Amino acid sequence: MSVEAKRLVLAANEAFYEAFRAGDHQAMCRLWAEQAPVACAHPGMQVISGRASVLESWSQILRNTSGSRMRCEGAVARLFGDFAFVTCLEANGDAPAHLCATNIFVLEDGQWKMVHHHAGPLATPQPRRRPPAGSGLLN
Repeated sequence: MSVEAKRLVLAANEAFYEAFRAGDHQAMCRLWAEQAPVACAHPGMQVISGRASVLESWSQILRNTSGSRMRCEGAVARLFGDFAFVTCLEANGDAPAHLCATNIFVLEDGQWKMVHHHAGPLATPQPRRRPPAGSGLLN
């Protein structure tokens, strides 16, 4: 896949974290696929399936985490045709990363849309790292 396609996937991934930080439920809704099946596994919770249920879970999370400074670091995109996944670490504010996440996207109507988010705890928090610019495009 092209570097441009990976850049677009990483942009969709960053838009997810921007919506999270902003507490913007409408932006979060626009990021999730409408045609493909979706699921989500929030840390410590059961898997949630179906677009309506997933978006309701995000509505609750966004209401209860106003002012969250959730960040994604070390994002790497891997593409397979109209399917892509991003692996990254998640942290809140300046704290060390405490979650590992996998975000899965499909190409839907010409845009990369999320179909699955799974975040779980790391055994050991990871200090903040600043990877070289564009490093997520190389893998």
